[in-house]
Amino acid sequence: MLRFVPALTALLVCVVTYLAIMERDLLLGYAGVTPAKKQVTATEQTLEEIPAVSVVVLKSTQQPVARGIILRGQTEAFRLVQAKSEANGLVISKPLRKGSLVAEGELLCQLDPGALEASMAEAKARLAEAKAKNAVSTKLVAKGYASETSAIARVAALESAQAALKRTQSLVEKLEITAPFSGLLESDTAEFGALLQPGAPCATIISLDPIKLIGFATEQQVSRISVGGLAGAKLISGKELIGKLTFISRRADRLTRTFRVEVTVPNPDLSVRDGSTAEIFIALDGDQGHLLPQSALTLDDAGRLGIRAALDGQAKFFPVTIINDSAEGVWVTGLPAIVDVIVVGQEFVVDGRRLTTTYRKDAS
Repeated sequence: MLRFVPALTALLVCVVTYLAIMERDLLLGYAGVTPAKKQVTATEQTLEEIPAVSVVVLKSTQQPVARGIILRGQTEAFRLVQAKSEANGLVISKPLRKGSLVAEGELLCQLDPGALEASMAEAKARLAEAKAKNAVSTKLVAKGYASETSAIARVAALESAQAALKRTQSLVEKLEITAPFSGLLESDTAEFGALLQPGAPCATIISLDPIKLIGFATEQQVSRISVGGLAGAKLISGKELIGKLTFISRRADRLTRTFRVEVTVPNPDLSVRDGSTAEIFIALDGDQGHLLPQSALTLDDAGRLGIRAALDGQAKFFPVTIINDSAEGVWVTGLPAIVDVIVVGQEFVVDGRRLTTTYRKDAS
């Protein structure tokens, strides 16, 4: 019997300890003692019992986002050509001064024909002689008075005379140097009396309508743009231009690893000059997003960037992605189409916290 006393004692101690800890209020009730009221701390208080926080919200509606890439570049003439001489000769035409407008085919430099006039007359005479001899030879061969060999020789002489006349005519035509396209003279034409040789420049012509915008895109940027896309530019003077992307190089520059990009824009008044500094903007396909003040952005406990919104009278965190930045605010995605964004007081609420909202009309 004595062997069971320690076991009963241990069991009794366990029961008393359980009642003292787990069933304290029940034990005190049997003893006739009123238990002390438990003090509730602020952290144990439910969110519904905490007073609502007053915040300012902005009702934001999803809208298309204007996106693009910006390149530093410059303007460039659509065409620039040096009109050069193909013959030897003295200039006998009056010079045209730089800045003058010239039309396609307009005479720029006229060279002295010199002995070419005599060469032309001689070539025409030899051709007439060859034609006459060939006609006579044909008749004689037909009547049997001449051999076919002589007739072949007359035909060869005729063709040689024709070729000589064409060569002379070609040289005469080269005495007139004309504008290959309509444009502006970037330099004076050759002066009267100047001697031009083959390859010597007569004048430089530049075409500025339309004009090109030249920029260089990185490998990441060039993969996001395509020919035909809308583009524009702002010059250092403040003038804004709008055009289309017309060329993207398939070959990268060996030193910079960038690709040449060309935008063509109208320039009817020729006000845009060749070589002006330009900030080129190339539009990308638009996304849907919200334009919010940058101050509305916050971080959650996990360090995610987002905003806090008022949803059914309570605060809720939404993670967002910034897709563009502007002077009016930041464009973000990841939100419902219409959302009440907390713009004042978002740092003092957590998810589920009751709110008293005041609406702000805009994001300014």
